[in-house]
Amino acid sequence: MDIKKNLVSQDKLKEVPEDFFHLVFGRNFTDHMFIMKYTEEKGWHDPEIKPYENLCLDPAAIIFHYGQEVFEGQKAYRSPEGKILLFRPDENGKRMNASLERMCMPEIPLEDFITAEKELLKVEQRWVPSQRGCALYMRPNVIATEPGLGLRPSTEYLFYIILSPVGPYYKKGFNPVSLWVSTEYVRSVKGGTGAAKTGGNYAGSLLASKIAFQKGYDQVLWLDAKELKYVEEVGAMNIFFYINDTLVTPELSGSILPGITRKSIIDLAKDMGIKVEERRISIDEVIESIENGSLKESFGCGTAAVITPVGTIGYKDKNYIINDNKTGELTEKLFDILTGIQYGEIEDKFGWNLVIE
Repeated sequence: MDIKKNLVSQDKLKEVPEDFFHLVFGRNFTDHMFIMKYTEEKGWHDPEIKPYENLCLDPAAIIFHYGQEVFEGQKAYRSPEGKILLFRPDENGKRMNASLERMCMPEIPLEDFITAEKELLKVEQRWVPSQRGCALYMRPNVIATEPGLGLRPSTEYLFYIILSPVGPYYKKGFNPVSLWVSTEYVRSVKGGTGAAKTGGNYAGSLLASKIAFQKGYDQVLWLDAKELKYVEEVGAMNIFFYINDTLVTPELSGSILPGITRKSIIDLAKDMGIKVEERRISIDEVIESIENGSLKESFGCGTAAVITPVGTIGYKDKNYIINDNKTGELTEKLFDILTGIQYGEIEDKFGWNLVIE
């Protein structure tokens, strides 16, 4: 892929923050963006790195009316030696294509997806923080741009990537969060779009999240849509339970997003000799395991926060405390190893990091 580069002149570049640690997540953006267009006649064409700017779309663009859109979330890190490391971009590219297929949108060749990210990172390398706990967040996005009010797949699309330097997702540190179990609202249904990373999934979760906050909880613990019985996700993250000596996470049933961090944690745990089960786990089993002491730890995981320990689950007007509301030993160990690999501080024996050169 031959990418055209239209770069901002040196005298008009933004000033890079001195302190990345205190940046508000997702509010600051770099100088440039990547764009590539799609039409049925040409396919994907005209890839370009250009100045970060507003998009100009017709008010009738299908994205505004029928939500035909997918996105990804990734991070680039800087190693102690100053190298830029992009964590598992091939997995993000594969997941984006799976989301595109589900939303009836044209797939992007994996090689082009990775090349676009590499070239944009080369241009914006000064924005990759060297502070531990900070990173350069990447947001690839595909939207339907054809004007038209008829319900059908668009024939025109825009693929773009924007970058945002970020500090730690939780400024207060690696502390356990509280979850409220929603028994009325659900995130997704089997056969729906839960396994696709598309905006509608997240917009539909906002009301339950608002209710959770009003009740004094940090996140929503989602149950399945059919029986309101089986645990699925926490907030916008996957979830794990360490029961006895087994790490349990809900199986990918089609309504759960196949997280890259989730997949990495499963691989890490198995490499550490820990038994891992991907299976259905009911909220009743979770509560019972808290009460009998067999649930030692629980945590959510995702790109933004990496790993988030869970200390409290609120279910049917009663709070259940996990591990005395303290971060568990395994949770902390997995976090340390995974972030150590991401920052290039620990040997990457899995081959997960792509070095940007």
